This record gives sequence, C-alpha cells and structure tokens, in this order.
Amino acid sequence: MAEFDYIVVGGGSAGCVLAARLSEQPEARVLLLEAGPPDRNPLIHVPAGYFAMKLARIDWGLRTVPQGHAGGREITLTQARVLGGGGSINAQVFTRGTPADYDRWAFAEGCPGWSFAEIRHCFVRMEDNDTLGPPWHGRGGPLGITTKTPHPLTEHFVRACEQAGLPRTDDFNGAVQEGAGIYQTTARGGRRCSAATGYLRPASGRRNLTVVTGAQVLRILLARGRAVGVSYALQGKPREARAAAEVVVAAGGIGSPTLLLRSGIGPAEHLRRVGVEVLHDLPGVGGNFHDHYTVDLTYALSGPHALDRYHRRHWKALAGLRYLLRHDGPAASNIVEGGAFLRVDPASDAPDAQLHFVVGAGDTEGFPKLPRHDGCMVNAYVLRPGSRGSLRLRSADPSTSPAINPNYLADPDDLRLAVASVAWMRAIMAQPALRPLISGEHLPGTVADVAEYVRAAGRSGYHPSGACRMGSDALAVVDPELRVRGIEGLRVCDSSVMPSVVSSNTNAATMMIAERASEYLRGEQAAAPGLAAANASYGRITTQSRLPAEVAASMASGSAASG
Repeated sequence: MAEFDYIVVGGGSAGCVLAARLSEQPEARVLLLEAGPPDRNPLIHVPAGYFAMKLARIDWGLRTVPQGHAGGREITLTQARVLGGGGSINAQVFTRGTPADYDRWAFAEGCPGWSFAEIRHCFVRMEDNDTLGPPWHGRGGPLGITTKTPHPLTEHFVRACEQAGLPRTDDFNGAVQEGAGIYQTTARGGRRCSAATGYLRPASGRRNLTVVTGAQVLRILLARGRAVGVSYALQGKPREARAAAEVVVAAGGIGSPTLLLRSGIGPAEHLRRVGVEVLHDLPGVGGNFHDHYTVDLTYALSGPHALDRYHRRHWKALAGLRYLLRHDGPAASNIVEGGAFLRVDPASDAPDAQLHFVVGAGDTEGFPKLPRHDGCMVNAYVLRPGSRGSLRLRSADPSTSPAINPNYLADPDDLRLAVASVAWMRAIMAQPALRPLISGEHLPGTVADVAEYVRAAGRSGYHPSGACRMGSDALAVVDPELRVRGIEGLRVCDSSVMPSVVSSNTNAATMMIAERASEYLRGEQAAAPGLAAANASYGRITTQSRLPAEVAASMASGSAASG
C-alpha cells in the first residue's frame, strides 16, 4: 500500500492548485487522484473548442431531482470529469465576485480569516495577467489571464448596455464590479489556461508529486477519529493509499459532499436510511446546497454578424487553419466575451444579476432551435440566490448518482429578480447599437408570462456550492481552516465550502480557496501586508444608472409576475 503525506481527492481547479502548491515543499509527498482522464483532448485547449467537445466522455452526466418551482423538470448539471475539472470545459470567464462576498463570509457567516483584505493576495498571486497589473492584479503567476479584443458583435452589445444606462468598465475584478464590458478569461497565448495547465503541468516533473487519473475514490478511510487514507478503484481494481498528514477532498461542489456521505460522514439518520454505516454524525453535510439559476434569451440576426457561420464546414476549416498557424481568430474566442453586472432591482445596494453575451446561437434545453444558424444569446442569473436545497444519497452503491436538489426559485425573490433580469436583457437588446443587427427575438418570443418562461426554461449556471459549508456553528461541515469538524486529518477545499455562493462565476473563487488552503496546510496563515489599505479604494458607482422604462414597468408589476 502506497503512503504519502497528502492525498488530494479530485483533480479539478482546486485540486490542481492545491497539489501544485503542496508539492512545492520538496519533503512533502503528494498524491493527486482524478476520476477522469488526462486533459489530452486538443479541443480542451482551444478556447472555442468546448462548443465542439463531446462532453459525455468527460462529464458526470448528473441531473437534479424534479424541481418543484421550475416546471417539475430534471435539470442538467454539467460537472467535469477530466483533469482540470470545470476549468477544462467552461467558458473561461474569470470573475472573482465582490469584496463584500468575502467580508460576508468572514463577518456574517462565521468564517474569520476570509475577509477580502485577508484573501485578496491569493487572487493576485495566481494571476499572470497580460493587460492589467498591480494593485488589483498580478503578473508572473501560474494562471494566464487574458483580456481579448472582442468580436464586433460583442462590442455592439457593450455599447447597447451603455445606451440602456449601464456604465462601461474595463475590469470587473477591479475597483468597481458594476457595469458592462469585456470579460477577462483564463487563457494564455490564445490557448485555454486551466489549473491543470497553469499550475499542475509545470509541477509534473517533481519527484514528490504523483498524479493518477482514472482513479475513482470510493471512500475516505478513518481510524480512531482520523482520516488515514482513501480507497479507490483504478482500471476496475480496488486500491488503497495512506496519508501520513492529511486527506484533502477537492472533488467539487457535488463530488465532495457525496464522498463524505459515502464515507459515513453526514447526517446519521439519512446514512442509516440508505444503508451506509455511520462513522461520524455531521448533520450539515449535504445541506445548504445552492446554485445560480440561469435564464437565456435567443435572438435571430439580420445577417452573418456572429460566429455561427463557423459551424459550416468550409468556414470551420478556415478558422482551424488560422488557429493552427497563429493561435488567433474565431477559434481563439471563448464565445462568451462580454457581459455585465447590474442592479435589476434599484433598491439593491450592489449588483444583483450578471449577464453573459454569447456571440452565437445555442440551444435551450426543451425549446425549439433557431430556424437559421445566425443568432446570438444573452443570459442572466441572480447573483445571491436565497433558495437552498440539499444533496442526499439514493443508496449505498457508489455507482448511483446522488439526489441533487438545488431547489431553484423556492425563494420568491429569486423569481422576482429573474423576471426583472429578463426585462433588462430585452431593454439592452432593443438599443440602437444592436437594433440593425437583430431581426427578432426567438426565445422567449411571444411568451406573455415571463415568470412562467423563467420557471420553464431556466437552467443551471454550473456553480454548485455550499453543501460542505464553512462556518463556526453546529451545522457547519468545515471550520474556517477547512478542517472537517470532529475528524482529524481531513479537509474539504472547493466550492462546496462556500457558505454562500460568490456574486459571479465561481472558478476564480474556487482556485482562491485552494490557494488559501495551501497556506493553512503549510502554516502560512497571515494575509499579505498592506492589502487592507488597498481594499479601501474598492467601492460602487454612486451615480444611479438610468433605469430603462421596460425594466421599471417590470419591477412595478414584479409582485404579480412572480406570484
């Protein structure tokens, strides 16, 4: 049986960061176990490639239980099963959330040590930013961050946002999040830069780091109240590995709580009901589960103004050849190039919704496709959803998917703000900057009841969070140093520990959590000096953005629409 100092379960964004950081200590023997394959598929590394990938081969194939507030639908939950995790298959959008998110964790949700002043250096040191620098950004870090020259249609969208009353921003991760602009992306030199590429690959030659792919971890091994290793399956054969120091579970927002439950760590009554031996009664495991709920609008274009032409064989060949020769052009686009953070409720004291603009027409699950190829999309999600659900086992069989219930739209405010988001998106898409380019709204189109469309057409934002919640109370799963309560030598490190999801995409925050975890594991707990003072210049726009008439009307009737 192999023995290591640290075993990291899960080779996603957090796991790759953590394994790379821990193995910087030459004396530390580190094992990283990933259930999926290596990230060798060339399409993973081409920014636009995720639209062409067969995700079934590198996805867990998960769906929610029927959603009572969202049309009774079972909603797809894409979760990567490949080295690099979500960072290998996502749209590469790099947004941190706001300082208030982390201050909320620290001061309102029982997580001292996680205020923005204390964790900001973790964000800065991960970056190798090709456009922006100190004090808000880093250069020379492991993760390539790019601000790309956008497609012309994306620029039209940003101008339309300005015409609708939003200010333009050059940095969603800078002094003010609110506004419209071009997203920073996890890319370097025209190629995707996941945590596997940026962190793990440069560390792969270290003798003290072992990476095993295709290794499905079955349970955490416990002895006398301590995690001592893991059992896993490799090529159909059972294996075990021992950890002299710690086991760190970084299996993702769904994978981590599932593994704890299968290991007998969780609510005792639930574990007994599904036939799992109770080794540690920890009631909070699987609770507090939540996600961003996304609503898409699709528009037909008046001509070939987007990237849809590159679905056609000859255009695709030309784009591929250009990318091979120069690493630029349409294939170097992440497709979701621009967006906005805005207050769809004027009473909000910070942005409460995020928009993504897609330079092409996608498919909304369960709804008709565009009758022609040329189109574009814009989507929105409520940034701080109030709805909370749960994750539970269906049985003790590790091959059975868990019962996942985000409980989308259970909080009436989530529906109210989603309806207002639709009004904002429609107002933006009707502005002069886009009007000549759009021939009509495809979805929702003539649907009269916007609230019903939100319930019937929304989908996951792919940001599962909270089911191994960090905190200081009796229902917290991990303490503020990410140690599982009541068990020695075991930590959790990924989006599942977020007490509340950050107000943005979650990949950047997940990697920050791993950077912070590496400090706790190595005893480097102090924040970098001088960051509290720098944080003082963070703020929000003080001038009230003009509220489009369509949005004001929607907000006025919001109570009726969301009832």
